[in-house]
Amino acid sequence: MKIHAEALLFDNDGTLVSSLESVRRCWTRWAEEFGITAEDFARVELHGRTAVAIAADLLPADVVPAAVARIEALEVEDVPHGGAVPLPGTRDFLDSLPADRWAVVTSATRRLAEARLAHAGILPKTLVVAEDVTRGKPDPEPYLLAARRLGVDPARCVVFEDAPAGLQAGRAAGMITVALATTHEAHELDADLVVSDLSALSALVSDGGVEISVRA
Repeated sequence: MKIHAEALLFDNDGTLVSSLESVRRCWTRWAEEFGITAEDFARVELHGRTAVAIAADLLPADVVPAAVARIEALEVEDVPHGGAVPLPGTRDFLDSLPADRWAVVTSATRRLAEARLAHAGILPKTLVVAEDVTRGKPDPEPYLLAARRLGVDPARCVVFEDAPAGLQAGRAAGMITVALATTHEAHELDADLVVSDLSALSALVSDGGVEISVRA
């Protein structure tokens, strides 16, 4: 299968870097600090959603700002301790792309996103974070904003995601979707293409765009 595009839009956590263990450590500690029961915590989907949305599902509105600030602090502090490890194929795949053909679109705050990306040695020219939008994934707003910043028609963009919420956002934006089975089982991911990680793909860049292929 080959996919042709003008721009490539990447989620970060679970797509470019592995932060799953860090997320579990930090959010478990956070839940304990805010008195959230294990039962209530277990029913909330963490991955691919903003901290504001998660906190709002679990806490009174007046507590949410302090709770969001606390989880950001915990996750940033955890970055040097395994909180941002590049996934297989990430560096090689990104290095094959011109800087103006790709963006990172994450539900993390700018402070956390920049900390994780810098630690992993990833320096995107275009970065869309939680503070840049009013509605996070699964709403299409983050990916539509990235397309505008790159000056590319959304229909000519490919979204790379590991989470159902992110894939839903990409589809709603009218974009081609590629799912990476790094944090969810392949059968849980609804996308135009599902692969193990970025090491399964290659990119050929030309004046006409980028041709993405599955490695033989």
